[in-house]
Amino acid sequence: MAPSLTDAICNPLIRRGIDLCRLYRHAARAVGEPGLRAVLDEDAQSLAVLVAELQHEVGLAGGTPRTHGSWRAALRCRMVDGMAHAATRRDHTWIHALAQDEAGLLRAFEHAIARLPAESARGLRRQLPRLRGIHLDMHDLDGAAQS
Repeated sequence: MAPSLTDAICNPLIRRGIDLCRLYRHAARAVGEPGLRAVLDEDAQSLAVLVAELQHEVGLAGGTPRTHGSWRAALRCRMVDGMAHAATRRDHTWIHALAQDEAGLLRAFEHAIARLPAESARGLRRQLPRLRGIHLDMHDLDGAAQS
């Protein structure tokens, strides 16, 4: 993958992944249900591995991988935390926010893969099963929380 492609396409995905990982870790500390905490911790670890592998791919391609998320991640954590404290079903608020953000990351990955040449998209395609696994976790949790 050419460095310009990695900078233009992979680094925004890395930033979003770092931001989402941060939100997962914050949620894992904030939720009340111990089983949910474990699932969120596991998903945060999966996201961290995904981000590390993308950073490695960018570095191998000669680019400079992002190592930090955005300032919006801290704002998002505070906003969801505030909504959760005001909600009657706090864990559901976290699950819903994580499901939305995770679905956005999955769509961004799929969009990036569609825009890249097949050879360049190979590294992103390798990450899709892990990202889809997290997506299924959140979809199941969000569906169960709404029942």
